[in-house]
Amino acid sequence: MPAESVTVAVHALARRFGDFVAVKGLDLTVARGEIFGFLGPNGAGKSTTIRMLCGLLAPSSGEGNVAGYDVRREAPAIKAHIGYMSQRFSLYDDLTVDENLDFFGRVYGLSRARLDTRKRAVLAMVDLSERRRDLTGTLPGGLKQRLALASAVLHEPPVLFLDEPTSGADPIARRRFWDLIHDTADRGVTVFVTTHYMEEAEYCDRLGLIYRGELIAEGTPAALKAALNDAVIEVVSDRPQELIAQVASQPGVHEVALFGRGLHVVTPRAEAEALVARLKTALAGRFARLEPVAPSMEDVFVSLVEARDRAEDAS
Repeated sequence: MPAESVTVAVHALARRFGDFVAVKGLDLTVARGEIFGFLGPNGAGKSTTIRMLCGLLAPSSGEGNVAGYDVRREAPAIKAHIGYMSQRFSLYDDLTVDENLDFFGRVYGLSRARLDTRKRAVLAMVDLSERRRDLTGTLPGGLKQRLALASAVLHEPPVLFLDEPTSGADPIARRRFWDLIHDTADRGVTVFVTTHYMEEAEYCDRLGLIYRGELIAEGTPAALKAALNDAVIEVVSDRPQELIAQVASQPGVHEVALFGRGLHVVTPRAEAEALVARLKTALAGRFARLEPVAPSMEDVFVSLVEARDRAEDAS
C-alpha cells in the first residue's frame, strides 16, 4: 500500500522476556481508515504487540511506526495520538457521563472550547446525549461500552486500539458497537481491534492471525477462507457430542469441533468427497444433514493452527 496511507507499520518486531520470546519478528501494515482485526488465543502475543504499538512497552528488536511516530524513540507522542479502549473500559462509576468525558478531555489536554465541541459530537455519535447527567455506574453494560468508545475518540486520534472491546456484551450491544466502529473508520480513523468472537472477524476489513508469537496468516476474511487447503464437512445431529469420537476416528479427519447444532469436520480438500461417503455409512442415519459447507473464520483459524502444530511436530 502507498506509504502515505499507512498509519501502523512494523518490521521484524520482537519482544523477549528473558529466554521467552513473546512476539517473534512481526511484519504488518495497516492503512488509514482500515479496520484491522488481530486474532489469536490467550498467550499468543496479542496484548504484548498492542503494548508495543501503544508505546507502553519497548521492543527487544525490530521497528515500528504508529501515526508517524517511532515506537522506540517517540513513545510519548504515540500515546498522545492514539485512542485506547480495553474490555475493562477504564471509566469512573462515581462520575456522570459528562464528568467522565471532562476528565478524559483534561488528560488529553483539550481546551475548554474544544472539549465542549467534542463532547457534543461524541455523545451524539454514541447516542448518549440524553444520558449525560446519569451516573456512569448506573448505566447498562452496552451504554458503558459506548461511553468508553466516546472517551477514546474524544481527542480525534488517527489510530484507535480496541482490546476485546465487546467482551461480555450481549449480541445486540455487540452489533450496535460494531456499527460505531465502522462509523469511526468511515471518518478516516484506523481501528486496530482484538476479539475472541470469531464471527466478529467477519466485520473487519483485514485480519492478522497470531499464534505462539508469530503472524501465521494475514488477509481479508474472504481471502483467508479461499486460501484454506482444507474442506469443512458439517454434520447436523440432535446429539452431536455422541458422534465426536466416531467421526474423529475416520481416516483423513484433521479436526472435529462442536459447532451450533452439529459438528464441523476438517479434512484435506482432496479427501472430502470420500470422507462424506464414509461418514454417511459409519453414522448410519444418526444425522439430519451431512455435507460440505463454506468454512467459517473459526474453521480457518483452527485449520491454520493445526497445520502449524503438525509442521512443528514434524520438524
